[in-house]
Amino acid sequence: MIARGYRLRTLKSALIASLLALLLVAGATWVWLHQPLAMSAQTVEVSIESGTPPRRIAEDWVTAGVQTPPWLLYQWFRWSGDAKRIRAGSYQIDRPTTPIGLLEMMVSGNETMAFVRLTEGWTLSQVRAELARAEALKPLTATMSHTELMAALGDAATPAEGRFFPDTYSYSKGSSDLAVLRRAHRAMRQRLAAAWAERSADTPLRSADELLTLASIIEKETGSPADRGKVAAVFTNRLRLGMPLQTDPSVIYGVGESFDGNLRRRDLQKDTPYNTYTRAGLPPTPISMPGKASLLAAVHPLPIKALYFVARGDGSSEFSDDLAAHNRAVNKYQRGR
Repeated sequence: MIARGYRLRTLKSALIASLLALLLVAGATWVWLHQPLAMSAQTVEVSIESGTPPRRIAEDWVTAGVQTPPWLLYQWFRWSGDAKRIRAGSYQIDRPTTPIGLLEMMVSGNETMAFVRLTEGWTLSQVRAELARAEALKPLTATMSHTELMAALGDAATPAEGRFFPDTYSYSKGSSDLAVLRRAHRAMRQRLAAAWAERSADTPLRSADELLTLASIIEKETGSPADRGKVAAVFTNRLRLGMPLQTDPSVIYGVGESFDGNLRRRDLQKDTPYNTYTRAGLPPTPISMPGKASLLAAVHPLPIKALYFVARGDGSSEFSDDLAAHNRAVNKYQRGR
């Protein structure tokens, strides 16, 4: 009987000790889960690729600067039951962030976003240079030609220039430049289709592609937004009459990378597909990336008879209906006579 009582007391003591140990572990775990993680910097970032196992995700956070044993972080992911719900993406945590907050962020897909601005009037080369400078954007298209880029976008038969809509695009850090370009390409197709649907019956434009090309010229030639409808009217009137457009930005585009900022007489006289002094009609492709205002101006030019305009020097332009009035405006604003 004494031995049996001893064994019972020993078992009871062991059970109590085990229970106390469990309570201590549970208490320590509760404290750890609700206590801010120690970090080597104010901000820690991690990019999670699709299919990355939870153990590797925990290790990546520790490598990036979270100062806690990776096995402990991994066990938390497992015990929570949410390990398989962690979403791929780029994530950033700041002090103070708890283990609970870290996991909730990854499960909800609350990614860290960056932004890139593509500006009206830029060429595709300028767009791609800006994307190359963008924060945490993978240069997937860096070695692609413009033609290869369009093929990657599923639009191989279309010239690349002007086919991307200027806007500010947000993206998840660690995503690719191709993903941003795909969104800009889709946005331009939608904006162009919407503008073309608004065209008037008497427009001289024969297709949405011609609309895009004219809009790209309007974008480059408009110094003051208030003049955009008048600039559109000048080029529309010239197209109706079969007059050369005589737009310098198109000539400059045809000169290409050798253009040094000074448009010379020989440039105006050299015949290229983009020289709108030597050739009538629109150039073969857009020369820049037009915004919404220029797309709409191309299909809704102001009802004026102007055929000429000259810069006043303050960003605005002087518009004239005939050559004599234009020459007077040139003498006044360009030659100071």
